[in-house]
Amino acid sequence: MKPTIKKLYYSIGEVAELTGLKAYVLRYWETEFKQLNPPKNRAGNRTYRQKDIEVLLEIKDLLYKKKFTIDGARHRLNEGVSARSSDKDSGLSDKQKMIFGKIREDLQAILEIIRT
Repeated sequence: MKPTIKKLYYSIGEVAELTGLKAYVLRYWETEFKQLNPPKNRAGNRTYRQKDIEVLLEIKDLLYKKKFTIDGARHRLNEGVSARSSDKDSGLSDKQKMIFGKIREDLQAILEIIRT
């Protein structure tokens, strides 16, 4: 196993290896999540920072482990830090949080239907 080297910028290949995601998934997520917008260098290559990698890992956790939809994960990220910190203090199990997250998504979908 290679030692982890902290760098200022990572290539898409390095990020794919670090996160266990394919490069095409990273590029797709850029189109779906406004929080994920790595700058490009003069050659046009994406340059991911540690902050970008942390956002990617959070998205991966929401989608793959907590089973959020892309819309649900996008909304969760938009809620900001206050919602994530309140989860830590809520005393709910991960399963309960997942169920409440799904209920919240469903209610928001119903609200969207009602508004149109």
